[in-house]
Amino acid sequence: MNIIICGAGRVGVSIATQLSAQGHSVTIVDQSSEDIQKVSASLDVKVILGKATQPSILEKAGATDTDMIIAVTRNDEVNMVICQIAQSIFKITKKIARIRSQEYLEPQYGKLFSKDNLPIDVIISPELEVAKSLQRKLEAPGALDNVPFAKNKIRMLEITVEENCPLANIQLTKLTQMFPDLEANIVGVIRNEKFKILGKNDKLIVNDKAYVVINSSQLNRTLSAFGHEEKIAKKILIIGGGNIGFYLAKNLEENFEEIRIKIIEKNKDRAEFIASKLNNSIVINGDGLDEEVLNEANIDGIETVLALTNDDENNVMASVLAEKISTKKRTIALVNKQNYNLLQSYLKIDDLVDPRVMTVSTILKHVHKGSIGTVYSVLNGEYEFIEAGISENSELINKSLKDSDLPKEIRIGAILRKDDIIIPKSSFVFQKNDMVVLLTKRDQLDKVENLFSIS
Repeated sequence: MNIIICGAGRVGVSIATQLSAQGHSVTIVDQSSEDIQKVSASLDVKVILGKATQPSILEKAGATDTDMIIAVTRNDEVNMVICQIAQSIFKITKKIARIRSQEYLEPQYGKLFSKDNLPIDVIISPELEVAKSLQRKLEAPGALDNVPFAKNKIRMLEITVEENCPLANIQLTKLTQMFPDLEANIVGVIRNEKFKILGKNDKLIVNDKAYVVINSSQLNRTLSAFGHEEKIAKKILIIGGGNIGFYLAKNLEENFEEIRIKIIEKNKDRAEFIASKLNNSIVINGDGLDEEVLNEANIDGIETVLALTNDDENNVMASVLAEKISTKKRTIALVNKQNYNLLQSYLKIDDLVDPRVMTVSTILKHVHKGSIGTVYSVLNGEYEFIEAGISENSELINKSLKDSDLPKEIRIGAILRKDDIIIPKSSFVFQKNDMVVLLTKRDQLDKVENLFSIS
């Protein structure tokens, strides 16, 4: 597939890296000569220096023979114009734009993005995606991540295997005997910074990051099996009332009546604005790095602290300070720089969240061919969890799992058949319209797309 990416920032480069590794022909356009030089030196992709809003630049990038354009510049309006030009002049089939401003995303302006107005096929709002991800983390205390698939009936959990984990050092085949009622499938782990797909005779070991596909109704049961008995936090402090903090508070208010939320926002006008938009949250105008302000928020009584400002260093420091004042709480910090992950254990921050990962995963699901739904990337796209439907033309129909001849780098996690969740055994037989959640290595994506092809 020929793909143009407009914007050579972190998201644009991350998307280009993964798409190029998947074998797509990728061109990056950016008006910053410095950013273009960095891309040219590090990636095997075509680069074009210039404004992507100029038709001549897009033509130079190969727009006349492009299947998809992804506009992820730093400016919403620029991204919109790029998609308009891509449609009006070059008739590019699929147009994806990153839109950050809430103003454009209000329901009353829904007609703005249509074929007759601004022809954008897919709108990605990073702040909304991150807020949703944070909410899912709060819903699964003890898990590093909690990703819904198949109409939210199947979930993938990322769980650290700790010293007290009852499942550690036991063969996976024996786990089925220990937990016969558990509808869960441990498909792989990150061990020593490498991903390992587990076989039935393998074991979980301490410090593994396990990836488990489960029946959503057994979320708490699964966490308990891994030794996590934490309850959902009911007293939450959000440091930073930007879009992510605001969206998260709003979502929590709408979905959890019992949760009590406090927000610390440094900017007075912003604090007043979000206070007027929220119903039950308490908004404090102050600095989240000020101990007096933290005490005003009753930091001792808080169960989870989320540092969500626009400054990585402030988020890290606020989390460390909250941990110093009271150790019996969960801390989550938003960070855009990857090097903080190396310091996480030393800083004693429970979770570091990179918004780039969510944005890239959201975009990737629109790149795959076939009946591919949700996509979740692991290790910068080296592996992917994918939701895929079995169409009437799929070669898997009426084949058993053991006879399907799937490569060992593709693991079936769970299947949604009508309203039933199935954790498959070797005798399981695929049927038309099955919704399959699977793990695949990047170099097997073509195989996955062909197996679940629409036509």
